[in-house]
Amino acid sequence: MRMSQLSAESGVAIATIKYYLREGLLHQGEQVAATRAEYDESHLRRLRLIRALLEVGRLPITSIKKVIEAVDDESLPVHFMLGTAHYAISPAVEAGEGEEWTAARAQADRMIDDLGWHVSGSAPGRDELAQTLVKLRQLGLETDLTPYAKAAHQLVTEVEIDTIPLDGPRDAAVEALVLGTVLYGRAFDSLRRLAQESESARKLKVSPPAPEDV
Repeated sequence: MRMSQLSAESGVAIATIKYYLREGLLHQGEQVAATRAEYDESHLRRLRLIRALLEVGRLPITSIKKVIEAVDDESLPVHFMLGTAHYAISPAVEAGEGEEWTAARAQADRMIDDLGWHVSGSAPGRDELAQTLVKLRQLGLETDLTPYAKAAHQLVTEVEIDTIPLDGPRDAAVEALVLGTVLYGRAFDSLRRLAQESESARKLKVSPPAPEDV
């Protein structure tokens, strides 16, 4: 397909596609004439991945480049390629200091070990979890997150991991990971809030609103 068709099918403006080509985010098309190149399904997949990283993952171009490099590095195992994307979309958390932080990080690491999870020691989620534990402890809230961990594990193993085409094109796998992590995460948060409202109404014996009041 020509660039105009690639633009129409992907929803990405021609000027933006040319920018991605210049930046090396999108691989060059097959040159069929001095001023014309042909593009294929692999270019559509790559554009979908870039849009997922940019619009859903909210990543800057520099971070997108690192993910793309991991995708294009065929010598990098799929697990580590996915990890590059996962870490890129993780919130930036600075490791804390002092006894409180040390205790929280140790608790986070111990929980991961007790669950039997295979997680890198440098996974940003470890510090993110520790930061949350610090705040919970400061506010006098429950810090045993085992029920949440088990619920997360069940969701990932029984539902989410199967949405990622691990044996398919590498950019399609990363796209699915990014979209699933961000969007299913938002959906889960929304569902928890709705469930909290419902359970509050049930326990406090609040009648549901009439349809016209909704």
